[in-house]
Amino acid sequence: MIYGTISSRSTDDFPVYLDHNATTPLDPMVLKEMIPYLTTKFGNASSLDHSFGYDASVAVESARGKIARGIGARHDEIVFTSGATESNNMAICGVMEQYKDKGDHMITCVTEHEAVLETARYLERNGKKVTYLPVNELGRIDFGQLEDAITEHTVMISIMAANNEIGVISDLRKIGKIAHDRDVLFHTDAAQAVGHTSIDVEKQHIDLMSFSAHKMYGPKGIGALYVRGMKPRVRLSGMIRGGGQEKGLRSGTLNVPGIVGFGKAIEIAMREMKSENVRLRKATTTMLDVLEGCGALLNGDWERRLAGNLNVCIPGIEGKAIINSVSKYISISAGSACTTNNVEPSHVIMALGYGEERAHSSIRMGVGRFTEDGDVAEAEFGAWEVFDAVNRLRKISG
Repeated sequence: MIYGTISSRSTDDFPVYLDHNATTPLDPMVLKEMIPYLTTKFGNASSLDHSFGYDASVAVESARGKIARGIGARHDEIVFTSGATESNNMAICGVMEQYKDKGDHMITCVTEHEAVLETARYLERNGKKVTYLPVNELGRIDFGQLEDAITEHTVMISIMAANNEIGVISDLRKIGKIAHDRDVLFHTDAAQAVGHTSIDVEKQHIDLMSFSAHKMYGPKGIGALYVRGMKPRVRLSGMIRGGGQEKGLRSGTLNVPGIVGFGKAIEIAMREMKSENVRLRKATTTMLDVLEGCGALLNGDWERRLAGNLNVCIPGIEGKAIINSVSKYISISAGSACTTNNVEPSHVIMALGYGEERAHSSIRMGVGRFTEDGDVAEAEFGAWEVFDAVNRLRKISG
């Protein structure tokens, strides 16, 4: 059933996009800012002998400043990458290599993104030691366990700022303080958090932070790594060698249009975040109210959660069956976009202490800046589509 007056939409307007944790649409204001650097201002930011290169360089540094201000960092502490996955690899491998004389141990969490978990496994295969902290049923680590896991050989802690599947927000300030009190570096994968929740690298004692433009209505293919410049000054071993761009940490021609778009995206996010979160929280609350009517169970903490994220289990119904049933009208997912071809149950839901059945029966719905809330809100429409699909599937299964 198509819910309410939204049925008056043209078929070209479907499906409604409700998977903003996977990626966000490009904001038109971001695109407008990028267009000159895709057309007339096409210079290489490293070619400073003429105006084309100089203009590109100025644009890059202006965007670097906007990004730094958005997270409470200094201009020279931002390193551009292709995205959060590369930033995670650079931070973790770069630190563990650079500080190998200090120790060979890192601490992370079982619910991290695969970009962190796979990097940790790579380190283990190469002789490093990794502790994987468990989480409780709300998706939170135990701070006592974190403190107990630190040894004299621990080099770094890597705990994500907000989970990509269940949206749970970590207490970065507390984790960072524990790390600094024990002379350990703190890295956080903040791909889901920057632009959506308050981040201040100084107040939260963050030493390295990975984030990406396409999670905040910017372009794909551009990300950043924050690297603390003082107290302590963090040193990294470079991963990509060549012309020495980005302080030699990440050589290669800079993606000028992407960087410009990244700067504009975070500028808009900082301005709109507070009001956006109020609207998105209202939308996810409405969706949860609807879905609880067909027996949905919330996955993860409801209080400390990204405003636009909803992850629920529908007992007895395969999540993939629901997704396929509603795909004509709404776009939702079963979990991480980076493991979408994997038929294994979500490692995040499993880590909450639930079995495979709940993991296979879970879906993720994510609303965002352009999720319409006119006569009939797209979020509510999406929830009713899932509601109806669940009832149809239950009738079929008997």
